Amino acid sequence: MSFSFSTSDYSKIGQALGVEPKHEGQMVRFELKEPVSGRKLALEIQPEVAVPNTENLTLVTVFASNAFLQLQGCTGFIASEELGEVIFFAKRSGATNGLVVEKGAGCSLYANVEDALLNADFTQLPAEVMMSSVALSMTEDLFNDLS
Repeated sequence: MSFSFSTSDYSKIGQALGVEPKHEGQMVRFELKEPVSGRKLALEIQPEVAVPNTENLTLVTVFASNAFLQLQGCTGFIASEELGEVIFFAKRSGATNGLVVEKGAGCSLYANVEDALLNADFTQLPAEVMMSSVALSMTEDLFNDLS
């Protein structure tokens, strides 16, 4: 599935995270700071990275003081001003990968979450997988709407 970010998408992401996007060529950067905790992170979106022998990739990268996280082949996102977060996701071959970036300069990565878990009864799931299923379950409705 191919996905491309638009200028309005960058505005939605910035509104949800409370920061302005900084355009640097094709790459768009969001710099987040949370003064109370001292957390800082930078979110970068590269909409089209040429990769030999495959389709171009959309990369979403988070740089933090103690982490480097990257979601390759982003297939969509959900931005929520109410929650103050953006969920970037990549759906492939029955699994979803998600990178959650929070307004408070926090982030979480969920990798290879089986799509069957996104529709599961969360109360019946082991605690170890419940959080990822809840966080990424919103992506399932988005793709159902596109069908």
